[in-house]
Parts: sequence; C-alpha cells; structure tokens
Amino acid sequence: MNISTMTIDDYHDAFALWNTTAGMGLRSLDDSKQGIEAFLKRNPETSFVCRSSEGELWGVILCGHDGRRGYIYHAAVKESCRNRGIGRRLVDTVKEALEKEGIKKAALVVYADNESGNAFWESLGFTLREDLHYRNLSLDQNNV
Repeated sequence: MNISTMTIDDYHDAFALWNTTAGMGLRSLDDSKQGIEAFLKRNPETSFVCRSSEGELWGVILCGHDGRRGYIYHAAVKESCRNRGIGRRLVDTVKEALEKEGIKKAALVVYADNESGNAFWESLGFTLREDLHYRNLSLDQNNV
C-alpha cells in the first residue's frame, strides 16, 4: 500500500470512490474538479490517497486547516479494502501533516446515522461534542 499526497490528478478516482461510499455528502460546486483543485491549492500538504502497488485507489482523505484547527473531509476507503488499516494509516498521515504545520486540534463532521463512520472515528479517539450545534449557510444556491 502506498500513501501519497493527493493531487488533482487523483480527482477522478477519488470522486468515483466518494460516489460509491455510503454516508458521503457531496456538493455540486465544492466537490467538482475545480472545487477540489482550489482546496488542494490552499492545502497542498494535508490531503492523501492510498493506492495499491498497481495504482488502484484504495482510500482518500481530504484535510485542510485555517492556521488554528484542522478539518477532515471525505475520508473514504473502498469497501473491498476495509479492515486492513488503510483508514487508520490515512488518518495518522493527516495527523502528522497537521502537526508539521503547527496545528494542535482536528475536527470533522459525520452524519448522525452513519453508524460505521461514527464507530470508525470513535475508535481513533475522536470524541462526540454534544455541547455544539453545527450550523450551515450556503452562499451559492447552485452548490447542491
């Protein structure tokens, strides 16, 4: 298994994986090739892919930060490749990248009904914050 920094060349494989992963919330503009390209330009060292030695995409994780806190998005492992430690290795790689950039805390959002996703993040020590309300405002009505 090979983990490397995600580039826009990984987009089509990553998008295909996201589209086949239950519990993934994709947005039409944010997750378009142009949207992901802008994200990667802003966060060039904190998103990663995992590929087989033959080049098949097994997993992907997007991560960025605002200088204070890291934010993890769209972590996915191909269903047939799960339970091999790929997700854990991707998260560990993200944590190392954030630490190199001086970031001390990371956050993420998981749909409440995504049982396997919530169990995965909890197994890695990510705690549920019940003292917060997540709020969202779309600034572009075309971003569905």
